[in-house]
Amino acid sequence: MATETMHPQVRALMRRRRARRFVLVIIAVAFAALVMGMPSLAIFVRAFSEGIGAYVASINEPETLHAITLTVITALIALPVNIVFGICAAWAVTRFRFPGRRALVTIIELPFSISPIVAGLCYLLVYGSTGLVGGFLDQWNIQLMFNLTGIVLVSLFVTCPFVARELIPLMEIAGRDQEEAALTLGANGWQTFFYVTLPNIRWALLYGAILANARVIGEFGAVSVVSGNIRGETMTLPLQVQLLYDDYNVTGAFAAATILAAIAVLTLILRSVIEARHPNVH
Repeated sequence: MATETMHPQVRALMRRRRARRFVLVIIAVAFAALVMGMPSLAIFVRAFSEGIGAYVASINEPETLHAITLTVITALIALPVNIVFGICAAWAVTRFRFPGRRALVTIIELPFSISPIVAGLCYLLVYGSTGLVGGFLDQWNIQLMFNLTGIVLVSLFVTCPFVARELIPLMEIAGRDQEEAALTLGANGWQTFFYVTLPNIRWALLYGAILANARVIGEFGAVSVVSGNIRGETMTLPLQVQLLYDDYNVTGAFAAATILAAIAVLTLILRSVIEARHPNVH
């Protein structure tokens, strides 16, 4: 009834707005389907095109299994370090005022501005056998590049901002009142952190950890530079996908890629769940 009593110009305006909204939705859905949906679906279709048996056989290839294991080990090492670093960096930035505070925030976010390939080259120049640090350690037969250590180091570099970037805004908004009250009541530093600070930041911490973990598992550029691409030794899962494809093992490449795609989908689902439950975490 309300619509019928509206002025004709108002009704026409509302129809035009609905039409524009419909067109924008169609464009957005079509773009998402063409750019993201169809390519992602194609990965699974191609991986299973020769049957489940061929898919399982491709995943069970020794080099692919080693790549999966190496990727998991890298994530298991890098993720806890990222969490500890992120908490410490966020705590320092939000709870203390010191010269160079803004510079520290800039340095934390620096990996977002540097190409992973460039980051890998920088690590190779510094920690390689001819580099400043690597050359010194080479005298003691300690090699940092072309092994798990180098992969972990560059993975830490490209992922270090994720946790800190999620925690800093939240901790700045929360302030220090609750922590100071806990200290006044006799709690020590660890008690204050575990019973006051951590409950307030746990969802942002989880959010940042999920994003960092996804980046560790999917990192290609920096790892390709420092790993040496040694078959069966330093090939992470993204590198293994590229290797299989270059060897014309298309089914094996897409089978390995399904693992990365599944991790990406799981990351998006977890991210959406956290954002739905806690809109302020983003």
